[in-house]
Amino acid sequence: MNTKQRGSGWSIKLVFTFYRLFGYTFIYYLMYPVTFFYFLVAGNVKEALKDYYAHINQPFNNGIYFEHLRHFAITMCDRFVSKVSPQDYTFEIDNKEALMNHLHQGGILLLSHFGGWASAGNCFSDLKINIVMQESLIAPIKCIEDNLETKNPHLNIINLSKGGVYVTMKIASALLNNEIVAMMADRATEAKNREFVTFFGKNAAFNKNPFSIAYKTEKPLMGIAFSYQKPQHYRIEFIEITMNKNNHTEEEIHKAMQTYADFFASHVRAYPNQWFNLYPFWKEEVPL
Repeated sequence: MNTKQRGSGWSIKLVFTFYRLFGYTFIYYLMYPVTFFYFLVAGNVKEALKDYYAHINQPFNNGIYFEHLRHFAITMCDRFVSKVSPQDYTFEIDNKEALMNHLHQGGILLLSHFGGWASAGNCFSDLKINIVMQESLIAPIKCIEDNLETKNPHLNIINLSKGGVYVTMKIASALLNNEIVAMMADRATEAKNREFVTFFGKNAAFNKNPFSIAYKTEKPLMGIAFSYQKPQHYRIEFIEITMNKNNHTEEEIHKAMQTYADFFASHVRAYPNQWFNLYPFWKEEVPL
C-alpha cells in the first residue's frame, strides 16, 4: 500500500541541521510554522482526517486538523533524532519488567502507524528488532535516514518491496533466532492479507499476516502502542494476545485480531491526533 509521502529531502535535512546546531527545543517550535505550511496545502489529508474523526465520533475543525499535522511532524522529527540521540528519550511504562521479559523472548510485535512507533525501536538498544514494513519514504529522505550514524545497530528493516520470498526468509530467520519481528497491524500490503474486524462499530480491514504467522509458529504475540506525551517522552502500553491451537485456525486468528483492534481503539480514543493512517481507513477498497 502506498500513501503519498509528505515532506521533502531538503526540508528534512534542513530541520536535522537545525537540530545539530540549535538543539531539540528549537526544532520543536519550528514545527509550528512547518505544520502551518502543510495545513494550507495538504487538502487531501484534511479530507481523510475529516472522515477519520467522523468514524471515531470526535469533533473535527481547523484547530484539531492543525494539531494532528503537528503531532505527525513531531513524531517524524523524533524518527530521525532518536537514531542519533536515543539517550535523550524517556518512556513511561506500566509493568516494565513484564514488557522486557516478553520482548527478550522474541516473537511477533504488533505495531500501527500511531504515535512514536518509528522512534521507539531506536531506544531499545539491547534488543534485536526486525520491523517488517513497506518503506514509503521518498528517496532523498530515505538517503538521509540511511546515512545517519545510528546508536542502535540492532534495529533492522525488512522491506516488503523486496518481494515475498525475501521477506518470508528474513522473518523465518529472525524467529528461529528468537528475535522480535514487528509488523504493521493497521495496514495490509496485499488484499489476501486483509481481514475485516469491528473497529469503532464498523468493519475495517486489518493485516491478518502477523496473526497467521504467530499462530503457525506458536511464537508469542504482543500488541504495543507508543503514545506521545511531551517532547521526547512517550508512554508505552502493551497487551499479550494468546491463541489456542486446539481451536479452528481461522476462528482463533480472527478472535486475536479483534482483541488487537479493541486494544488499538482504546488508544485511538485516548489520543485521536496520533494515528497517522492518512487515508479513508473504513472504505472497503483500501489502496494498495
